[in-house]
Amino acid sequence: MKTATLDVGGMLSMLDYQAAEKQLGRMPGVRRATASIASNSATVEYDETITSVPALKDKINECGFHCTGQIMPKHVCEPRPGIPRGAPTKPADSKPITAARPTPKPYMHAPGAVPTAVTPAVPMSHDMAHEMGHGASMDMQAMVRDMRNRFWISVIFSVPIFLYSPMGMGFISLKPPFGMNLNLLLFFLASAAIIYPVWPFAVGAVRALRNGVLNMAVLVLLSVGTGYLFSVGATFFFKGEQFYEASAVLLVFILLGHWLEMRARAGASEAIRALLDLAPPMATVLRDGREVEIPTAEVLVGNTVVIRPGNKIPVDGTVTEGSSLVDESMLTGESMPVGGKPGDTVIGATINKSGTFRYTATKIGADTALAQIVKLVQEAQNSKAPAQLLADRASQWLVLAAIVIGLLTFAVWYLWVGQPLLFAMTLTITVFVIACPDALGLATPMAIMVGTGLGAMNGILFKNAGALEEATKLDVIIFDKTGTLTVGQPEVVDVVTSGGVARDTVLTTAASVEQGSDHPLAQAIVRRAKGLAVTVQKGFENIEGMGARAEIDSEPVFLGNGRLMETQKLELGELAAEAQRLQGAGRTVVHVARAGKVIGLIAIADAPRSTAAATVAKLRDRGVQVAMLTGDNAGTAQRIARDLGLNIVLADVLPGQKAGKVKELQAQGKKVGMVGDGVNDAPALTQADVGFAIGAGTDVAIESADVVLMKSDPYDVVGAVELSHATLRKMHQNLWWAVGYNVIAFPLAAGVFYPFLLSPEIAALAMSGSSALVAINALMLKRTKLAGITRRHVQRSSLRTAEATT
Repeated sequence: MKTATLDVGGMLSMLDYQAAEKQLGRMPGVRRATASIASNSATVEYDETITSVPALKDKINECGFHCTGQIMPKHVCEPRPGIPRGAPTKPADSKPITAARPTPKPYMHAPGAVPTAVTPAVPMSHDMAHEMGHGASMDMQAMVRDMRNRFWISVIFSVPIFLYSPMGMGFISLKPPFGMNLNLLLFFLASAAIIYPVWPFAVGAVRALRNGVLNMAVLVLLSVGTGYLFSVGATFFFKGEQFYEASAVLLVFILLGHWLEMRARAGASEAIRALLDLAPPMATVLRDGREVEIPTAEVLVGNTVVIRPGNKIPVDGTVTEGSSLVDESMLTGESMPVGGKPGDTVIGATINKSGTFRYTATKIGADTALAQIVKLVQEAQNSKAPAQLLADRASQWLVLAAIVIGLLTFAVWYLWVGQPLLFAMTLTITVFVIACPDALGLATPMAIMVGTGLGAMNGILFKNAGALEEATKLDVIIFDKTGTLTVGQPEVVDVVTSGGVARDTVLTTAASVEQGSDHPLAQAIVRRAKGLAVTVQKGFENIEGMGARAEIDSEPVFLGNGRLMETQKLELGELAAEAQRLQGAGRTVVHVARAGKVIGLIAIADAPRSTAAATVAKLRDRGVQVAMLTGDNAGTAQRIARDLGLNIVLADVLPGQKAGKVKELQAQGKKVGMVGDGVNDAPALTQADVGFAIGAGTDVAIESADVVLMKSDPYDVVGAVELSHATLRKMHQNLWWAVGYNVIAFPLAAGVFYPFLLSPEIAALAMSGSSALVAINALMLKRTKLAGITRRHVQRSSLRTAEATT
């Protein structure tokens, strides 16, 4: 099975995505299809032996929408039609680079533009796209501008209609020019104010009915179309009241509301657009000993890529020559630049801050970290929370209810009560237009899109909407100790000296002996002494099982465990008690002796991460219990737990027993989250109600997890939980508003509270305003202050700063 996220353009009504899901879901080989109007895309899980991406695109086009292909970063696209990825590229096609040549500026997509990975099998005609009101290449921002233009056209022609209409500003008493018949003048003005501006709704309604879906466009067409067509009949075929003014002004308010709603929806997609725009369009590689500039899409695995200061790194790879600092903040959210030296991995779309280096491309196209992140975010934004499934069904019934209630309203007021036709028609139109299925259908997708986008900008990737909801219900979060709560490698955690000896003296003495050693404990000492003046030693001798001996400034130095000190008859003196204390706390103690005297002790342990204690404290403040899972013995584990403030310790756990420990807690009725990073954590991540893969982890861990944390920072778990609560809160607020609005709106529109009545114009404003309010409320999530989450304007600011360096 494969998964593809496809562009779906032309979705006007919130319920249009149901038509796309319905038709795609019926295709042979399609296992699951989920679409979202918030992202204007559909995620399809399909059997590649039965169907293909071109076939899926054709089906979307058949539904009346337009599809330009898969949504993915530019560097994933095929280099040229007909040339498969991996085909050799002739050097003649590439541009030679000289050392003095300025670095090309990064490629920037047009706002919201979506590159395509596959050439359309059947290109959509421009006439058809225009009929739908949106060009085949039109992105969300262009659709916003199109809706704005239609709104102003409607306003321009509606103003004279209002002035000339008998129901308008009659006291002005404007007379038709050139002695024209008033109804005929109003017909021409209303046709200009209605036909072109309403066309996307008309086509959307026909498309929805053809796909077996009832949506908001159907209600707009019923309300505006009923008034307009009845007025045309009264003008040319029979005597009666005309509704030109009501229909035109009604459409003005509908267009205004949809313009504002679409602007809000466009704002919600900023995160995915920012990710799509990160990769540079060109790369400098070595070909036949020369530096040549080629499209990033043509970089092959094994190519040597040349990076200079300020360049964006095009694809993932391993540094082979040179060193630098790399800014990965735009992908991982990590604010500090990461060192890059031979053997280190670099990630595509990140920025080289200083230094020149070369690296070998190891992952290209859809295998790069950027492509995988975009894929995860897209799938999460198109996934459905459990509450949305109910809202989808309710939206369909709401449209049907509006039609039935509208017809009943007309029958009651005109046929039974005996009110004039104008009165009954006005109430009927008001009922049609006030129903707002869009607010109900938009309630959860907008919140999910903003929440997952905000998470992605902070290096927190939710793989589906269900994980967002489940993360709010967690009772216990289990952290695998090594690599999550601790750094996963030995570090110097304490230095104890004998009287009169400086700490730096102990460290430099030990580091002199350990220089050049590849032993983990030796490397920990050397790292701690970095920046200090280390004297060169001579006469190094390894003492098996105990330590090492060397000479520094003609003085003998012994470095090792307590047994080494005993064999050399070196007395610990006052340091004996300290050595026992440190060993009792689970530390590895390195004894340092110089010139026949023990001068200090160096305690080494797998040090807790700097944010580990704060993570535990914050989760406990939220009412979440925190457990530590480790293979250490119970004594050592309990001491670490006390340091971090943990209240549940699972010690002496073998790798194969981790999933079992999760089950034990679940058997107690608890919702369990699991945080891990290794292959042996995968079963536990799968077993947990929510699995968190930290530090990007291994491929297996990422596949098993529900949430991927790009940084090796346990505090991101706090950010994920906080963001989940905030997103769910917005979903509930939107749903309550949408339901409450519709419950109150129908009786008001139907005249139940007569003589208090609503005009169709006010109803249109209320309907459109309701959808816009839901969208704006979801966008307010970006301004909510959350622990572990950096707000959007800070992230975008850092991104612009990084771009400026190029």
